[in-house]
Amino acid sequence: MKDIKYLENNIDILNLDDIVTKRLKSISIYKVEDLWKCKRNYLKENDFTNNDISQIKIKLQLIGLDLNKKKY
Repeated sequence: MKDIKYLENNIDILNLDDIVTKRLKSISIYKVEDLWKCKRNYLKENDFTNNDISQIKIKLQLIGLDLNKKKY
């Protein structure tokens, strides 16, 4: 399986909006790996909007990852 070097990095490398980053940190998501393991439903339950989730998905896809532990 492909090794992704970004998993251990802080979520700040994704360059998400400041509000999204603060909200992720408020639910104890600090590393890319933590975010990568999240499911869309978990983010929805924590009041993230569809736009927030779309932004997260796009930023993850740019580094070869997706929500639900998918690698590209």
